[in-house]
Amino acid sequence: MGTRSAWSAANGEARPAGARGGAVNGTLGAAMADAMAAGGPRRCRRLEGEAARAVLANADTLLFDCDGVLWRGEAAVSGAAETLGKLAAAGKRLCYVTNNSGRTRAAYVEKLRRLGFPPAEPRHIFSSAFCAARYLRQALPPGAAAYVLGSPALAAELEAVGIPHLGTGPAALPGPAPADWVKAPLDPAVRAVLVGFDEHFSYAKLCQALRYLLRGGPDCLLVGTNRDHRLPLEGGAGIPGTGCLVKAVETAAQREAFIVGKPNRFMFDCVAGEFPVDPARTVMVGDRLDTDILMGNDCGLTTLLTLTGVTALDEVRGHQDSGCPARQGLVPHYYVDSIADLLPVLGE
Repeated sequence: MGTRSAWSAANGEARPAGARGGAVNGTLGAAMADAMAAGGPRRCRRLEGEAARAVLANADTLLFDCDGVLWRGEAAVSGAAETLGKLAAAGKRLCYVTNNSGRTRAAYVEKLRRLGFPPAEPRHIFSSAFCAARYLRQALPPGAAAYVLGSPALAAELEAVGIPHLGTGPAALPGPAPADWVKAPLDPAVRAVLVGFDEHFSYAKLCQALRYLLRGGPDCLLVGTNRDHRLPLEGGAGIPGTGCLVKAVETAAQREAFIVGKPNRFMFDCVAGEFPVDPARTVMVGDRLDTDILMGNDCGLTTLLTLTGVTALDEVRGHQDSGCPARQGLVPHYYVDSIADLLPVLGE
């Protein structure tokens, strides 16, 4: 028996999460309360055999993170497309929840098609860009604009819901001295600063974002797409994630941003606003503990970790055995080496 199998067997049966009443605001405490209600800390085990059959039979909806779960870069995870095809053929609702704000929903639909996944519609895609646009549409008065530190895709999602915006693309300081930097014109319509992944992030943009927030005070919203601190690349490399940019604006403004992406439950609420999902019959599949798994646990979903992304099983073991209540919220109910591990059960 391998290390993973031995550890899984030692953990015994894990209870799928049920629905939990009351609002949860992205805290570890709700997930921990769920574990405690089950009689103790959550124990993660491999999803296979009868357990896999039971979980999939109970599930009406499966939420998938994308990068690290379905694909890595431009290559699909081996067997992932076939697995989702069989799930779709079995009548399961498939939705895609991603913190990546660099693609529009239409671009995700096209990537799924290109990589051989079952056909999807834009309404099945819940990116942090789409969720940010939905949040601002609800929160801003008619005609109000957003200053955006983000990608063209983020801007496109704002345009799709009729929110005027400015700020995307490169920006330069308006002069050589600090006195010049605070003289750049401000758009009177701006009532929100929205921070996503921005390859053109600069001191000039940070200055302008701060000026809008200082001018508007509490009436100017500060919204971030996600707090992912690093984006992993092949070979162990990585680049700074959106969380670094959000933190820079928060530090300058001495304010905390409202985050629409995982682990905040707002992203799940967007799914629930589009489809009649029952948390007790929904599975969250992800590769990251502090976003995918934490959101799923906080929202009362059954959580499934796949090891094709950024998380190793030893990390789960460390949280599970730590004795720290907060870290229990990061422990999934189940794990698989790859989502393709479900194929034997689906083929029966």
